[in-house]
Amino acid sequence: MRKKILLLGSGELGKELVIALQRLGQYVVAVDAYAEAPAMQVAQDFEVINMLDGSALDAVVAKHRPDIIVPEVESIRTERFYDYESEGIQVIPSARAAHFTMNRRAIRDLAAQELGLQTAPYRYAKSLEQLVEGVAAVGMPCVVKPLMSSSGKGQSVIRSEADIEKAWAYGLDGSRGDLAEVIVESFIDFDYEITLLTLTQGNGQTLFCPPIGHRQERGDYQESWQPAAMEPDLLLRAQEMAAAVTAALGGNGIWGVEFFIKNGPGSKPGTVYFSELSPRPHDTGMVTLGGTQNFSEFELHARAILGLPVLEIQHLRNGASAVILAPEDASHIDGSEAPMGPPVFSGLAEAATIPQTDFRLFSKPSVRPYRRMAVALAFDDKPSDVQELVVQAQRVAALIKVEAGAADEIAEHHHH
Repeated sequence: MRKKILLLGSGELGKELVIALQRLGQYVVAVDAYAEAPAMQVAQDFEVINMLDGSALDAVVAKHRPDIIVPEVESIRTERFYDYESEGIQVIPSARAAHFTMNRRAIRDLAAQELGLQTAPYRYAKSLEQLVEGVAAVGMPCVVKPLMSSSGKGQSVIRSEADIEKAWAYGLDGSRGDLAEVIVESFIDFDYEITLLTLTQGNGQTLFCPPIGHRQERGDYQESWQPAAMEPDLLLRAQEMAAAVTAALGGNGIWGVEFFIKNGPGSKPGTVYFSELSPRPHDTGMVTLGGTQNFSEFELHARAILGLPVLEIQHLRNGASAVILAPEDASHIDGSEAPMGPPVFSGLAEAATIPQTDFRLFSKPSVRPYRRMAVALAFDDKPSDVQELVVQAQRVAALIKVEAGAADEIAEHHHH
């Protein structure tokens, strides 16, 4: 039963996944581009490599000979996964899914063209000229995203002709890997957006977590809440779409499937637009760390990875999460760009006095502006307004301050 698992990407989501896997007796090798990444601190072994370097990836796979490879970020040479799979290594959820979802073009064409799911009108652009044409085709305002990027990097909104050139430069700058291409999509007038965490399993039973609402800034989520208030028919439609796209990609695991929801006029039905999906635990799903379900998204992923059936996902209580970021002005006194020292937290004792709340510190080894360093959680067993829980989570987050320690503090700490 004990498997050797190679985790590619070792951030805070990877850390929670490793904890879930450790509780199930697994052996984990955590990989990332920098040392002391959060998941490395709870794994049996670790490797520091550039995961966009195919030969470095091959070398780590050859060295550790894992039973299972679990990608936790986008920035990986995912085309190598097909070879690993043919060598008998299980890729989560599957080589096809991991490779497809790294590229927004592959996933959007699958959803819109092959599966016929409703999406925002979109075009692709490999040059500034093509972007100008694309903007003309989809109309303004519109959103530009790199085809390959992680979370919100390189995303911007075009509201006038003057924004186009900036958006192209920003999109290229935020691109991961070697793909200089963006998707431009019309800005849907939606009422709210949700993440529908979808669990695909070896036994063919696909399960859904209660929908998670969230608010974004700078392309990254700031608060999330569960369940998001939703018309039952729209939730059913989102579940059908999530089931279709995950089945088309194949494999087992948790998927974060994102949708835009537009309520209908009066009593008319609304519209559900497929936005994107990631084949792994989702940052907005950190709300499940507050005991909102019988298993958190990380525990669900761990079970699907190991082929342990989950019979049902029970909604136990309402919850909310709010991120705790390093300050915008986190910077060196001398203005240099090097990463700053380890985070120093304050306000924890005060934050702990707010009832029905909790927090998690990620143990990232250094601080940079807006870096996600911790998360605050709020929850309530009684039927309560989820938005009130968002305010509670924000209260906790506001009390917890993070600043950069001196870079030599870590060295001194090791030295003793």
